[in-house]
Amino acid sequence: MTPEPKTRFTRGKGLLEPYLARRRASIANRLIPAELRAGRILDVGCGSLPYFLAHTAFKEKFAIDQLPPARENKEIRWYTLDLNTDPALPFGDAYFDVVTMLAVAEHLNPTSLEKLLTEVHRTLKLGGRVIITTPAAHADSLLRWMARIGLVSAEEINEHAFAYTLPLLGWSFGRAGFGLGRVRFGSFELGLNLWALADK
Repeated sequence: MTPEPKTRFTRGKGLLEPYLARRRASIANRLIPAELRAGRILDVGCGSLPYFLAHTAFKEKFAIDQLPPARENKEIRWYTLDLNTDPALPFGDAYFDVVTMLAVAEHLNPTSLEKLLTEVHRTLKLGGRVIITTPAAHADSLLRWMARIGLVSAEEINEHAFAYTLPLLGWSFGRAGFGLGRVRFGSFELGLNLWALADK
């Protein structure tokens, strides 16, 4: 018998995947100001089971992923798109209050990430915020070993295209139009994962 979709956190299997999904969601929720929650959020690369969107409070929720949703959720407006092929976002200017990209940047090379962040900048309202989480560059070999022994999703790790550092994330924000004075950074899980945010 196949497990119920609600028991899965990513496409692949890994003993730590539930913990990692909860941790990323906790970090993102902590970085979202209460006053922005009365508006719209877009979660880019949310996965077919959008754990974060299901565990955050917003007036309107939007999702983009290359896969369709595993089950219907009337609270989330879903767009099935391959942003690796075309990073254009199908929304008007200044549409969102918050955009999140949790465990997404590592699947994009720096050129693709810059194009996507430029689109994020366009679709964010003035005063809006984008939040990114991504593994630290120095954690790449450890993650690949953890995937081999089944601790994290091999399907996800094998699709990693680039390993980012905080300075490179800052450079990407700047190239996309975000002022460097409006960017903040941090790390979690003993520095193995990074978070970065930029305000428009």
